[in-house]
Amino acid sequence: MLHLSGITRAHGEFTVFRRVDLTARPGSACAVVGVNGSGKSTLLRCAVGADYVDEGRVLFDGIDLDESDPAARTAISAVIDDGGVFPHLSVREHLLLIATAHAVGDAEAVVTSALEGLSLTPAADQLPVTLSSGQRRRLMLASAFVRPRRVLVLDEPEQHLDAAGREWLIRTLVAEKDAGVAVLFVSHDAVLVDTVADVVVDADAWR
Repeated sequence: MLHLSGITRAHGEFTVFRRVDLTARPGSACAVVGVNGSGKSTLLRCAVGADYVDEGRVLFDGIDLDESDPAARTAISAVIDDGGVFPHLSVREHLLLIATAHAVGDAEAVVTSALEGLSLTPAADQLPVTLSSGQRRRLMLASAFVRPRRVLVLDEPEQHLDAAGREWLIRTLVAEKDAGVAVLFVSHDAVLVDTVADVVVDADAWR
C-alpha cells in the first residue's frame, strides 16, 4: 500500500539516510527503531509527502505519492509533529469536527473513546492554548484515530502516555491491523515494538 523504494534524503553534504527500502502493508505494522538523529522522523515526513526525497520513489497504491491528492489525504492519517489545531475549539469540539468532516459514523462515541483512551477526558472542554505540551501531543494522536484511514503513520506515539495509555495504544494498533490498516511507526518503546510490529527496521544502518 505504501512503499518507499530506494529513497535518499540529504541536507547539503550531510546524508540523512541513503537508499532505504520499506513497505507498509495492509493488516501489518512496520516499526522503525534507532538512536535519536538517525533520520527516523525525516523518513516518516517523506513517507507522507511532507518532505521530498533526493532519490528514489514513494509509492501509494502503486503510483507516486502526491500529498495534495485528495485520495491520499483521505487514506493516510499521520501524527509526525504537533501539527495544527483549531484555536477557538475545545479539545472535544476539535475531535468532533475532524470525525464529522470525515463522515465518521457515531462520531460522539468515537471521540469519547479516544478521549478516554488517551486520558484527555478531564481536558475535553479546554482550549488548545491551555493544554500542556503532553496534552497537546495526545490531542494530535487522538486526531489520527477519530477519522477513517487505510494507512496510519505515527512518530513516537508512546510519548506522554502513562502505563494505561500505552496499553490502550497497543490494543488500538493491534485492532488497526485486524481492520486491514497499514501501520508505519517510529518508537523507542521495546514493548510496543515487540507486541505490535510485524517488521522492524533499524535506522542506524541507513547511512
